[in-house]
Formats: sequence, C-alpha cells, structure tokens
Amino acid sequence: MSWPSRRPVALVGMMGAGKSAVAALLGERLGASVADLDAMIEAIEGRAIAELFESSGEAWFRRREGELLARVLDQGVRVIACGGGLVTDEAHRRLLRERCTVVWLEVTPGEAARRVSAGNADPARQRPLLAGGDPERRLRELLEQRAARYAEVADLRIGTDGLDAAQVADAVARALATRP
Repeated sequence: MSWPSRRPVALVGMMGAGKSAVAALLGERLGASVADLDAMIEAIEGRAIAELFESSGEAWFRRREGELLARVLDQGVRVIACGGGLVTDEAHRRLLRERCTVVWLEVTPGEAARRVSAGNADPARQRPLLAGGDPERRLRELLEQRAARYAEVADLRIGTDGLDAAQVADAVARALATRP
C-alpha cells in the first residue's frame, strides 16, 4: 500500500494515542522509513524521558524535539511519531503544517489513562506529565490545553478508542490512500 502524497506523515496526539506503535506498523505497511521522536531523544541522550524532564526541564525537551523533527524531515523520513506536546510550540506547528501530512490520533482521556497505566510498570516508561495525580484527570487537562493545537495542524483525524495499533495503522493507511 502507498499514499499519493510526497509529504511525510506525522502522527500527533496525546500520550496513549498509540503514535509509536502505529508509526512502526504504518511504516511497514507503506514500506517507509520511520522515526519516533521520543525514542530518538532517549537514544541520543542515553536517558529516559522522565529523567530528561527532571534534569533538563520541559522547555529543553520541547526544543530538542523540534530539532529532531527538523532533522528527520531533512533526512527524508516518511513516517514520524511525534511527542504528545510537540504541538505546544508555534515553530513546531508551522514545520508540521508546511512539510507534513499530519494525522491526529484521537484518544479519550479515559482510554489514554488505561493505556499508559498498563505501560507504567517499567520505570523507564513513566510519563513525567502524569506524575503525582489522577492520570485521567491530568490527561483531560492536557487535552483541553492541546486540542486546538492538534486541530490546527491535523490534515486527518483518526479515532483510536477501542482499536488496536494494527487497526489504527490500517485506518491511517486507508485515509492517506484517498487523499489527493
């Protein structure tokens, strides 16, 4: 399967939407190169995101995310899993709008909380923005803060609740195939 656009596909959305897993599967389906910005930051810095947030702060992390987005776009990567907060920076949103077909993987706060809680047994996968509180409430707050930003950059919106990553990847591939 392929998509007619020459623009790379950037997946955006809240933590727990499935961006990383969907990007990997979508890359396989499309025969395309894939970059997961969060995983890249962890690999380059040699530390988990939670540690990076603690030691360097969220502002540093967002800058680094933007640098890596520009780098992978320049390298010709075709499918990009963006960090959930990438859209909070105007320069990052502009880069997404100008150079990518952006797919917002939508997830409700309840479903996102269930998904991230299932993965939080591993300390390396802890979500720093969910520390010290009710994950669903915090995810609802984050979604309220970010929803307009996701909508601003999104060319396509795909709901992910009740679907596994393979089903979402298939839905994204079908939606891309029908875009002019």
